[in-house]
Amino acid sequence: MEFSEVVRRRRMVRYYSDKPLEPTVVERVLASALRAPSAGFSQGWAFLALTDPADRARFWPFVPTRVEQTPSMQNAPLVVVPLAHKAAYLERYAEPDKGWEDRAEARWPAPYWHIDTGMAALLMLLTAVDEGLGACFFGIMPEHLRPFRAEFGIPDAYAPIGGVTVGHRADDLPAQSSRIDARRRTAEEVVHRGHWGRRARPSTDS
Repeated sequence: MEFSEVVRRRRMVRYYSDKPLEPTVVERVLASALRAPSAGFSQGWAFLALTDPADRARFWPFVPTRVEQTPSMQNAPLVVVPLAHKAAYLERYAEPDKGWEDRAEARWPAPYWHIDTGMAALLMLLTAVDEGLGACFFGIMPEHLRPFRAEFGIPDAYAPIGGVTVGHRADDLPAQSSRIDARRRTAEEVVHRGHWGRRARPSTDS
């Protein structure tokens, strides 16, 4: 699939059939996350991949609102929880070629460990589209994080940023609401060209 078509077709899919995924497809989706950019090539991430039905069943109680609103999400044969590892970044930038010897988190203009792990999640979403599948990114609410960590043995140093489902779209997948297109902001609304508030495109006149 052409990349422009992958981007155009990407949407959050919450309705899945129970058709299984080929193991090679699962591995391609997971491997794509490793191609995400990361500050200093820190690669401060990990991914909890749940493919066994029993493991997926253990996961869903930690996102009860998601299950209540769209129960067929539980049919997705692949659930991935991306985990951000802040310490990997603090340690990487204390190395001689970076030189932040004190490992101070305050030096960072933004939490790149979350940003980079989010980009890894996006690559999984796009890979799913390229494979002809549906995918969705969703949150795990704060009150469920501690029991989730305990259930799956997640170390304290790794922060779950959400969950990703991947699977075959349900045959009765609802059409995307017309409200989505109505709410979609245009480039003219969000792109500021050269200075805040300047939205006109540069002239193409010779």
